[in-house]
Amino acid sequence: MFIEYLSLTDFRTYPQLDVALGPGVTVFVGANGIGKTNIVEAIGYLASLSSHRVSSDGPLVRFGSGQALVRARVVRGQQTTSLELELNPGKANRARINRANPVRAREILGILRTVLFAPEDLALVKGDPSSRRRFLDELLTSLIPHHAATRSDYERVLKQRNALLKSARAAGRFTSAHEATLEVWDHHLAQAGAALVKARLELVQLLQPRIDRAYAALTDGSKPAVAVYRSTLESQLSDDGEPEGPEAAGAPGDGGLADLDLEQLRERYLEALRRQRRREVERGLSLVGPHRDELELWLGQAPAKGYASHGETWSLALALRLASYYVLCEDGQGPGATPVLILDDVFAELDTQRRDKLAGIVAGAEQVLVTAAVADDIPAGLRGGQITVVPGGVSDGRQTA
Repeated sequence: MFIEYLSLTDFRTYPQLDVALGPGVTVFVGANGIGKTNIVEAIGYLASLSSHRVSSDGPLVRFGSGQALVRARVVRGQQTTSLELELNPGKANRARINRANPVRAREILGILRTVLFAPEDLALVKGDPSSRRRFLDELLTSLIPHHAATRSDYERVLKQRNALLKSARAAGRFTSAHEATLEVWDHHLAQAGAALVKARLELVQLLQPRIDRAYAALTDGSKPAVAVYRSTLESQLSDDGEPEGPEAAGAPGDGGLADLDLEQLRERYLEALRRQRRREVERGLSLVGPHRDELELWLGQAPAKGYASHGETWSLALALRLASYYVLCEDGQGPGATPVLILDDVFAELDTQRRDKLAGIVAGAEQVLVTAAVADDIPAGLRGGQITVVPGGVSDGRQTA
């Protein structure tokens, strides 16, 4: 698939921006801070309803404006779809498909698929577990859009349950009324949480061989790259109290969570909540569930976080994104199914060898969008059409009134 036209209104620094695009490689070149990333951020947001730079919609709307609009025409095979997304900070975002009546924003998920590489991806390896959970959940919603509702349901129930626990803690005593209400929320949380854990486990099984393949392609292949999903529904420590190694990944057939069906996971969740009841009441928050799970990353026999070199960290972060790309490509069979690849100021962070290897891997995508402050940072294999970004717009002649 590819984007043939992008329009931004009051998005970030742009009062209005209209850009014609096409298949192949397009490089956005301009000085740092001039707005290159704003353009590709809008595309990524249209695909995932989230930004790789901020956690809320407010900063995405131009200062002084009450609403931002992102519009695009997406071509997939012989089909062209017009998308429009209204960003309304503090209120519900709305979307339109082919200029029809407004619908909930999440109705557009899955129409445009992107994989975005950015310097912020280092947090996937070096950051806290929330970065890796977000990585999994965003890929899930791209693959299976209804999982956006799964995650939303879980977060809603978790918020209500935490409010009850906090209230009971503030009251200084846990009454029978608290107990009865908490029991109800436990069942809701277990139902939603089991669905989310099940989906994540299945996704990690898909990703694991592709992460290792991508990491080997970016390096000398001397260390296997392994992703391990650690759930609070099972012990995260071995008997001697040391973290388990990558060989304890919980693959299907080992009797772990990956072998349980949805109902069995729900029962496991309820059991874990019962065991943690006293501690949760004491602390006033939920201690069990996918909001506290971890995606551990290993290189060889050592955890990547804290042990990987800077080059290894970059390679592993890139491998996670490439694995996402492989999964999405294999999921979407048929013409125009490959996702749009976005490389946001990545090459300036890489040495020449990694630049060339990454360029060779992604060059075959139907559409590749690259941002760079200096055109010379782009490997020769990715020097396609160039758009110069200037204050408030672009200067290549493709901007329309």
